[in-house]
Amino acid sequence: MADFSKPNAPRFSVDVYQNEYLPEGGRAVDAIVTVTATGGGTAGGAVTAPHLYAPGHGPSAAVVLMVDCSGSMDYPPDKMRNARDATAAAVDTLRDGVRFAVIGGTHVATEVYPGGGRLAVADATTRAQAKRALRRLSAGGGTAIGTWLRLADRLLSSADAAVRHGILLTDGRNEHESPEALTATLDACAGRFTCDARGVGTDWEVKEVTGIASALLGTADIVADPAGLTADFTRMMEQAMGKEVADVSLRLWTPVGTTVTFVKQVAPAVEDLTGRRTEAGPRSGDYPTGSWGDESRDYHVRVEVPPAGLGQEMLAARVSLVIPRPGGASLPDASGSTGAVHPPGAQGLIRAVWTDDLAASTSINPQVAHYTGQAELAQAIRQGLDLRKAGDIDGATAKLGRAVQLAGASGNADTAKLLAKVVDVVDASTGTVRLKAKVAEADEMTLETRSTKTVRVKK
Repeated sequence: MADFSKPNAPRFSVDVYQNEYLPEGGRAVDAIVTVTATGGGTAGGAVTAPHLYAPGHGPSAAVVLMVDCSGSMDYPPDKMRNARDATAAAVDTLRDGVRFAVIGGTHVATEVYPGGGRLAVADATTRAQAKRALRRLSAGGGTAIGTWLRLADRLLSSADAAVRHGILLTDGRNEHESPEALTATLDACAGRFTCDARGVGTDWEVKEVTGIASALLGTADIVADPAGLTADFTRMMEQAMGKEVADVSLRLWTPVGTTVTFVKQVAPAVEDLTGRRTEAGPRSGDYPTGSWGDESRDYHVRVEVPPAGLGQEMLAARVSLVIPRPGGASLPDASGSTGAVHPPGAQGLIRAVWTDDLAASTSINPQVAHYTGQAELAQAIRQGLDLRKAGDIDGATAKLGRAVQLAGASGNADTAKLLAKVVDVVDASTGTVRLKAKVAEADEMTLETRSTKTVRVKK
């Protein structure tokens, strides 16, 4: 969906970091693939003005804001008011020409603005109209998030937009539809639009909110104090307005006899993409990465190669980026697959070389080591909190202690601070901790929600 002739379309580069040397009989090849987009939007940096691009100067974009209006949003009363104010601030951040809508979510989804199954086009008049409509929002009813997402999908699909994005706010659990219904909705919406999800207060379910963001390749976070919603919504919309190209996929080609063990995004957050592969021609598979502006992300790729003799070498995998052309026109890529086009130069090679040099074959690449630790950190936090909730004090202490050790060793100061609100750290270097007797619910939920956030490796 990117027009690479436009000056504001991002250019992609691919860098591969690995130790290519394997011992005799070695089969597992690990690599960190850094993908960088430059010269396009402003994702990852601040948009300095609400309407940074004049109409026609940014990508065609459509955004739907989904605001929880269930009865619990009235407790405390300032929660609904803060949600209205935050949504109004997000509407103010829309650049001219972007199509948008606002949905009120309860056990059903309601079009708040503009209505009639359509999207409005952002300008001074429609932004003012939307903010007036928001003032009429009130709380009452249940929560069925799948209905909100399905309405958002219908509205977004009505626009021929390059970037389609949702922002979802909830304060409670998804009590008025089954988990299976929400899963089916997420499956139906995946790949059709991206969505950032936020939980406000402490009465919502972390796994529901993070599951929505994961399925729809967006971000998830907690806003424990409703007073922080306006700043968070403004920041989310700034990020959305910085996206320049959607539906970017990481394509992995492997030779005969080589199998893909996993493909994971490891920065800025851990996200396992292995199960999302779609076949893309002979020995090629595409892994979705969502929408991009000016930003850089890291991916951990592991493949298993057939064993070879000492001194032999092979191309273990070729990594490239594919972006659909406007209008769906298809071109063959470097491996002969059709349906997508490579940006110039966006390709990286993963190699395997068999050696009897013990030092070379046992050395772990620093990038691989760092992100292996970050993925283990995220897993240790999730397991530790689950064990804590289940009453397994010893198990929780061991897992959260390991998390403290990993956070300290990798320089993940933000996660270390969040862990220190759940455990008393005796010795970070050895992972010696004690569980705190009392933990604020907001602190535990913040740690769980942000457990997958990582720090970049120090190059």
